[in-house]
Amino acid sequence: MRGTLRKKAALLIALVLSIGMLACGCTDSAGQGTLKVGVRDDIMNFGYLNETTGKYYGLEIDIAAEMADRLGYADVEYVTVTPDTRKDMLLRGEVDCIVATYSIAESREENFDFSDPYYTDSTVVVVEKSSLITKIEELKGLNIGTMAGSNASPLLATKLYELGIIGEEVISNTDTFTQYDGVSVTKVPSYQELDALLEQGTVDAACMDRCIAETYMDDDRLYLATEIADQNYGVATQKDSEISAKVAEVIREMLDDGTIDLIIDKWN
Repeated sequence: MRGTLRKKAALLIALVLSIGMLACGCTDSAGQGTLKVGVRDDIMNFGYLNETTGKYYGLEIDIAAEMADRLGYADVEYVTVTPDTRKDMLLRGEVDCIVATYSIAESREENFDFSDPYYTDSTVVVVEKSSLITKIEELKGLNIGTMAGSNASPLLATKLYELGIIGEEVISNTDTFTQYDGVSVTKVPSYQELDALLEQGTVDAACMDRCIAETYMDDDRLYLATEIADQNYGVATQKDSEISAKVAEVIREMLDDGTIDLIIDKWN
């Protein structure tokens, strides 16, 4: 037992030192180039930008830093992405990879390579307690808010159909609004706006990944018991890019040696 604790402590110390050295540019002289990583700037404990210091924090930031170090890069440049922009930014080469609560999905694998998942989350539905909504079945006939470009909207539709809350027919569909036979879905450009719409009652519920919802939860809100789907986050790279196989190998190493578990424990 003591040996295991010493091993974990030593690994954690090495991890902290490694990330600290990378953040200040004190890397090995063999390191070359800069890895441009697309990250979130609005999710506490995952990817968050402190506007006062200009620095990013969170478990995905630490994972990206350690990954870049093991890949041999001298530096990391963090670039803010959103669910609406990250696909095009990676396709255009504005970032080398994405570490931004980007769930692995068949539709995305047509364009990108993914590492093994480094984190598993779930998609949930949040309501205001004052709405008196307590079950997902009570959403029939109501308006649910989601983030544009996220995987939440199609996953929500699939779940609602499975539960018989909506029918097969899509009455109307735009980039910002979908009307199903039974429920309407409003798609907004930011989670801050989704949070405000839920508070104002413009939407009756909000659907998002739990890690994101945690940023906006308070004593006046609750999760509905029915979860929508599991979400597995992986590092995305351009299809068949030079770094795809290397990134996948490094993430696998970090999973196998316990580094990612330690990073997650640090931020949980």
